[in-house]
Amino acid sequence: MADNQTKNAVDQKREKQRRRRRIKFLRAAFQFILLGLMGSVALFVGLGAYNIGSSILGDFNSMYNSYSERQLTRRGSPNPRFDGYTNILILGVDEGAGDLEGEGQSADTIFVLSFSNDTGKSRLISIPRDTWVDMRSSGAGRIGNMYQLGGASLMVRQVSTLLNIPIHQYIVVDMGTFADLINVLGGIDVYVEEDMDYDDEASGLAIHLKQGYQHLDGDSAQKYLRFKGEKLGNVGRIQRQQKFIKALYEKVLQLETIPKLPAIADIFRNRLTTSAEIFDSAHLANVLRHMSSEVPTTTMLPGTSTGDGVWMPDVNAIDIKIAELFPNVEPEFQVVGAGEDGD
Repeated sequence: MADNQTKNAVDQKREKQRRRRRIKFLRAAFQFILLGLMGSVALFVGLGAYNIGSSILGDFNSMYNSYSERQLTRRGSPNPRFDGYTNILILGVDEGAGDLEGEGQSADTIFVLSFSNDTGKSRLISIPRDTWVDMRSSGAGRIGNMYQLGGASLMVRQVSTLLNIPIHQYIVVDMGTFADLINVLGGIDVYVEEDMDYDDEASGLAIHLKQGYQHLDGDSAQKYLRFKGEKLGNVGRIQRQQKFIKALYEKVLQLETIPKLPAIADIFRNRLTTSAEIFDSAHLANVLRHMSSEVPTTTMLPGTSTGDGVWMPDVNAIDIKIAELFPNVEPEFQVVGAGEDGD
């Protein structure tokens, strides 16, 4: 009897051990299968993510290559000598501003606004619209007419050649958009140097401003800038433009402008033509963040006025002036008389 009980106990113990081993085996098998399934899912997801990532990377590279090609067409090859600066060509265009036959806008106002990337200091180079330039493909003519012939890209290449500096971006604004922008800012206060009276029935332009301190809204501001007069001609017009831009620069930096920024941004986004794209946004934001509160240093393209109103550029004087404005740029050749002071 005792032997039977002992035998049964041993059998039960062995059965429990076999059951434990089967459970352990089943758990191990289940874990193995689960691990395999998880590995398969991870592999599937990984391959999917890789394929998606490869597709996105391919699209990004394609977009960037297209962007690089557009920038090369607009600006030409980059000049590493000017990596410390951001040079922006700003064109004010208008119908009937030029003297070419046919329809189309011409550049009535032309200037380069250049920022030092590290200090935020700026310089403004004004170019008379009647500056005489030589285009190998189009012949010689006034630079303002080049916009009608080839748009902003041709203007960028022409101004870059004229000044021997790279143009990194351009902004094109028509007179109507400019007037609306001034109105959004609340107008600009300037001193009108003389009575301005001019009527052109053909173009519908009528300018009538009195001498003295004036608060100019958008319409009167663009008329103030367009008036040429007979006393100083191109020189007087450029001087007024530079004075107005300094006043505009100071206005933009005032605290009262902050609530108007959304409306200003809307104009920039929807009504200006610019070469800046998403790939330029980080750099431009950094430049604007460091923008100095000092008004720009202004200069006019060196040259002389001829009897027929043409402005003939002085190549040697231009080289000297550019060396003074960009003292941190190592010259391609020694410019005699250039300034030595840094920015």
